[in-house]
Amino acid sequence: MNNLLQELAVVLEQRKQSADSETSYVASLHQKGLNKILEKVGEEATETILAAKDLESGGSRQALVGEVADLWFHSMVMLSHLNISIDEIGECLADRAGISGLEEKAARGQ
Repeated sequence: MNNLLQELAVVLEQRKQSADSETSYVASLHQKGLNKILEKVGEEATETILAAKDLESGGSRQALVGEVADLWFHSMVMLSHLNISIDEIGECLADRAGISGLEEKAARGQ
């Protein structure tokens, strides 16, 4: 999975740097700017929430998986736009590994 995310990050960066916004969805998002990218992240987050709620009441597991994939993808576009690597996210998660979520959250307030 990690290799797939790394490969996707490379493709997103390539599209950000040199793709034509007429032929590349990612390039078109970058051209439209951060607000458009954030709008897409918010839209996908909402769709993920709705799909999760639907799953509890008999909805499609595959629909939820698809929405989470869309959310991850658009989140990665956002990170790329802001020049934040997925390695930074991985390091943050690694730093939190083995720490109680309650402890970690309390430590952020200090």
